Amino acid sequence: MQYEELSFIFPEGIQKILVSMKLPLQELQEIRFRTRRPILAVCGGREYWSEQKIQTGQIKEILSYLSGYSVYAYEDEIRQGFLTLAGGHRVGIAGKTVLDGFHIKTITEISSLNIRFAHEVKGCADGLMPWLWEGDRLLHTLLISPPGHGKTTLLRDCIRLVSNGSREHPGLTVGVVDERSEISGSCRGVPGNDLGIRTDVLDCCPKAEGMMMLIRSMAPQVVAVDEIGSRSDMEALQFAVHCGCILLATVHGENMSGLMKKPLMKEMVETGMFERYIFLKKKKIQEIRDWKGKILTQVQEL
Repeated sequence: MQYEELSFIFPEGIQKILVSMKLPLQELQEIRFRTRRPILAVCGGREYWSEQKIQTGQIKEILSYLSGYSVYAYEDEIRQGFLTLAGGHRVGIAGKTVLDGFHIKTITEISSLNIRFAHEVKGCADGLMPWLWEGDRLLHTLLISPPGHGKTTLLRDCIRLVSNGSREHPGLTVGVVDERSEISGSCRGVPGNDLGIRTDVLDCCPKAEGMMMLIRSMAPQVVAVDEIGSRSDMEALQFAVHCGCILLATVHGENMSGLMKKPLMKEMVETGMFERYIFLKKKKIQEIRDWKGKILTQVQEL
């Protein structure tokens, strides 16, 4: 990212503050705006603070600018606490929630914004792909890492490579259920990230319901989802397997012993739902295990 690109994201007054912070934009990860607090930017794991504090009116101005002065067009996303920009950048929102019964109707009096900048890393899964195939068959694969350690980035590139195919393997039709627009970076239904030529995306849809919908309507050969964890997710994954789909999924975790402490994950492991377990930490592959939990290889750079 260059400083000129900030003009497409922030109003002029905020641009000037960010320029004065002298941020290394090539390493930009996120920028947080909080009412009556300095701007906080994270670049390459380091924090940078502005001298000026953000006022309530500026939060409203930033959100209006980000939405192209059509906040109403993003009401469904805002109700879920985020909106996605072109290019896959994601804006987290916090403020006062308005309830409709037991459900959140919208968020008003917005006091905090967190812009997380997407970094598509094409080719990061190149070295992993041979481990995900057994002859001509793609294996059910689960990517595991703590938050922010690379599992979604790796999943995104796996989807692209599986969808496009290679000299060794033909491309497969992939159905992606992108509950929070983090895989595809969709903005108004159009993916901002390259997920391959044979990929269909169901954006902003609950994973369990979305998997069922895609299987019934789009007939994918592969189903990809991010951050599984509920009983309904597991049941939908089982349904996908019974329909002949291959699974590509991610989950939070650090190692196999930690995974086995989670009842649902333990059940998935013991039933052999996945055939490859890829453990990541700090954007490195720590371990690759087979369906029995046997270590196949360790430590690779992405």
